[in-house]
Amino acid sequence: MKKAINKTLVAAAIAGALGLASFGAMAQTTGAVFPDFTVNQASVPGSSGSFIADKITGNYDEIITFGANNTFNVSLLWNAGQFVANNGTTTVPSQLGQTGSTIAQQYGLYALYTGSGTVSSAGGKTTFNFTPGGSLSVYIDPNTDTTFNKPGNGSTPWTANTGGDDYLIATGMPTSGQGTLDPTLSTCGSNGTGSGINCGSFGSSTTFNLTSAGSQFFTSPNPFYNVSFQSGQLNNFTPSGTQEINGSMDVVFGVPEPTSVALIGLGMLGLGLSRRKKQA
Repeated sequence: MKKAINKTLVAAAIAGALGLASFGAMAQTTGAVFPDFTVNQASVPGSSGSFIADKITGNYDEIITFGANNTFNVSLLWNAGQFVANNGTTTVPSQLGQTGSTIAQQYGLYALYTGSGTVSSAGGKTTFNFTPGGSLSVYIDPNTDTTFNKPGNGSTPWTANTGGDDYLIATGMPTSGQGTLDPTLSTCGSNGTGSGINCGSFGSSTTFNLTSAGSQFFTSPNPFYNVSFQSGQLNNFTPSGTQEINGSMDVVFGVPEPTSVALIGLGMLGLGLSRRKKQA
């Protein structure tokens, strides 16, 4: 995809999606769609077949460290759980499994992400603004046998114990993003106790570049989308020191400029509450 997403539009869209309760209703009436992509599972050793999807859902574990001058650094591990089609509404049958599964004929798909930004608080809410920089690396785990080493702070990347069979399919760099932590949300528990499954949300965009192995896995469009967008939920936490956050995070690719706002709104609505409940 030759056309790059306008970063100002993306930042404004994310802010609107995170900040306006009425945004979701607007998004559902615009007719926006998630861009399709084709997955060739046969490129993964032990797997077969191909299919079309428009979204990947999964779960994340993040370490965030707050520093001086209202700054933060994050290090995140994302495990893909399933592919989805029909504008993020229908699960696509595939051999994708959560990394660490012992079920035969499954492969894992995971990503390691680092980023940074600034934080501000007002009215009991905390807002996170990502700054350009950091890294994104996406891997295939053919045998779903990879284990991970959790970093001690948000400035240190997660590391993987792969056994030598995992391989890199894509790289990227965070370009923009925003998140809001609001313990008073009804989904976060009564009286701001923060005992619920959703105490806020976030969205971020990255560049996205396939390796040669990645081009065999993501086969269409060709060239592939050069932007990825991630949207997810936040557990409640104290924005100081080093904290661990986990929840659901979904990924779409190549959000077209004319429908960026609507797509991000839909992404914020489709964060997979059922997956969070299953984890609990």
